[in-house]
Amino acid sequence: MLSLSQRLSQQQKLSPQQIQYQKLLQLNTLALEQRIKTELELNPILEEEMELSQDTDENEKEKDEETTIDELKDPDNEEFGLEDFMNDDDYDHERVYHGHDDEQYHPLTPVRESLSEHLIEQLNMLNLDEKMNRLGEEIIGNLDDSGYLKRSLEEILNELELFDHIKINLDEAEILLKRIQLFDPLGIACRNLQECLLVQIRNGKDIDEYYKYIAEKMLVEFYDDFTKRRFDILKQKMNLTDETLRETVNLIQSMNPKPGEGNIDSERMNQISPDFIIEKVDNDYVITLNDRSMPSVTISRQYLELFESNRRRGKKSNREKETYKFLREKFESAKWFIACIQQRRDTLMKIMQAIFTRQYQFFEKGPKALRPMIYKDIAQEINMDISTISRVVNGKYVQSPQGIHELKYFFSEGLATDNGDEVSNKHIKERLKEIIDKEDKRKPFSDDKLAELLNDEGIHIARRTVAKYREQLRLPVARLRKELK
Repeated sequence: MLSLSQRLSQQQKLSPQQIQYQKLLQLNTLALEQRIKTELELNPILEEEMELSQDTDENEKEKDEETTIDELKDPDNEEFGLEDFMNDDDYDHERVYHGHDDEQYHPLTPVRESLSEHLIEQLNMLNLDEKMNRLGEEIIGNLDDSGYLKRSLEEILNELELFDHIKINLDEAEILLKRIQLFDPLGIACRNLQECLLVQIRNGKDIDEYYKYIAEKMLVEFYDDFTKRRFDILKQKMNLTDETLRETVNLIQSMNPKPGEGNIDSERMNQISPDFIIEKVDNDYVITLNDRSMPSVTISRQYLELFESNRRRGKKSNREKETYKFLREKFESAKWFIACIQQRRDTLMKIMQAIFTRQYQFFEKGPKALRPMIYKDIAQEINMDISTISRVVNGKYVQSPQGIHELKYFFSEGLATDNGDEVSNKHIKERLKEIIDKEDKRKPFSDDKLAELLNDEGIHIARRTVAKYREQLRLPVARLRKELK
């Protein structure tokens, strides 16, 4: 028996402009520069605006006033003028807390191939179709400083479907991820240490097949015993001789636990110019969006005149109609692109200014003055979505008198102290590391003792939180820190 039913549901659909804006928000300075260059190649309506002298600018402006086409109308009578997307004067750098009138130029640091570029080159050699290549770029773009993929494939696939309208099933994504893990450096893009070691053991060159088999079995079946260095138990469970146990453990320990380290961290500071510059001038701070080297794009007057000529022509041939349609689409695309670039600049400056205001003491005194702050705090302050804050802070850097920091660095949860204040968990981690560094290694502190010491300092923290912070600092448990003397 057939039955009919109705279901009412709401779905959020983003316009092409919104999708383009969201994508541009995620890009850092160098990636945006490349994106603009790509758009200049794809859209003939766009051209790079060359810097002119002030006299030339004024002459051009007078000429424009005589020859400017006031407005262009499509068949639906939608109006837009040349000034809507031709004028780039408003795109100058914004400043807050002005101290001097003169802008300061910050040259880009020398560029050399980064790990992500190295991985993208290898990805391109796979000759994938467009959607799988896009997934590969997203995977590479989500690697942390150690080269691990910390976001789940499900999250990445959901975002691709939402913003790029690309649908890929999880099995296909897993296959591509396995291929990327075989890139150089071997073991990149793994999701945890166990997977990273296994990839290197299984695919490493010049490894004795017998020890490869034993090492793989140890990592798959007895990983917990291996990480906790229960070698006597491993020897018994796996029925190994002392020599085989020693050779197997040495083999595993010879693998690289952080394939991205030494590539992303150090190269990132060398090859990426910070997205923001914060300088102290006299007693004021100046915040600058560091995009001086960014190509300035405008609408090609040659194509604009061609478009206007074609529009005013009465009866058109089929070829002329196709030309008009092509130019119209390219003009719309160019207008949206320029508008999105400006909106991105405005959004970045709003968020950076809000972060600076909340973390003013950090810029004055350093990391110990970092305040607890979450994405929601900034979102509410500037009336933006939390997802927008997340896109902006991810992968963006600021250079200040305190050094170079990723914007994500300024966000952390807080814990209460005896005096009623809140301290950032980053401050607590620093203090925890200081205590562990100074402990007697013959009698290292347990997590319970570490929690007790922090509570004595007025920081209310549970043992399990201490354990979590210690693991995030990649510091082993007390018995593994113990040194025999």
